[in-house]
Amino acid sequence: MVPNKKQDREAREARVRVRAFQARRTVNEHQVKRRTRDNVIAGVAGVAVVALAVGAQILFFSAGPGSTAPSTAASATPSASADPSENANTGDVPPSSLAEDRTWSGTLALNDIPLGIELDGALAPQAVSSTIDLINTGFYQDVTCHRLTDGGFFVLQCGDPEGTGSGGPGYSYGPIENAPADNVYPAGTLAMARQGGNAYSMGSQFFIVYDDTTIPADAVGGYTVLGKVTSGLDEIKAQITDAGVADGSADGAPAVPTSITEVSVQ
Repeated sequence: MVPNKKQDREAREARVRVRAFQARRTVNEHQVKRRTRDNVIAGVAGVAVVALAVGAQILFFSAGPGSTAPSTAASATPSASADPSENANTGDVPPSSLAEDRTWSGTLALNDIPLGIELDGALAPQAVSSTIDLINTGFYQDVTCHRLTDGGFFVLQCGDPEGTGSGGPGYSYGPIENAPADNVYPAGTLAMARQGGNAYSMGSQFFIVYDDTTIPADAVGGYTVLGKVTSGLDEIKAQITDAGVADGSADGAPAVPTSITEVSVQ
């Protein structure tokens, strides 16, 4: 049977419709793939931006003796990693009257190496009161010294029960007390770490300056000086700080794992 012209035309039109449908389907599949690819790229970019922001915050808040440790320009400064109010104490802060407006003397042993210490309750009543309370309740026993800096900034930072630079006693306090006007912290200085730009972020973390160090003040001031080491600093340098940082950098965990093995004052 020979097909007529009408059947030929209908067959051609059917083939055209099939090709048009296939073309539309191909275009649609391409668009779906492109949207999927674009969404993936956008998601990756978003994650990268968040990661960079979080990384910057972690670097800033954990890099100083105020996470309670020093950092370079930002990471060579004492800082605490908590997130307290910037204008008031938070939590159950011990009363400043505990310091009794006097000098307290005692022993701070690191890896059983004894340091003679003096805390100035007259010039830093709130910080000394908090420290005395933490000592008397056994808070510092076996707590590590998680950070050492030795690249022109010479501090050993201790007092974080978590050992990460972000821990504390469950409260934070201020204001800054007894900070040096010239930003110079002589060897043997005992001072409180705090969060950069926050005068009310002190807790349990403190740092020992083992060589003369200049720590620039930030917008809220310097760092509260608790008191000083009166003996034993040379042994700490010989047995702990002279070994440097564990990863060979200028800022990080001490190469010699260090913890507080004794602390008492009277």
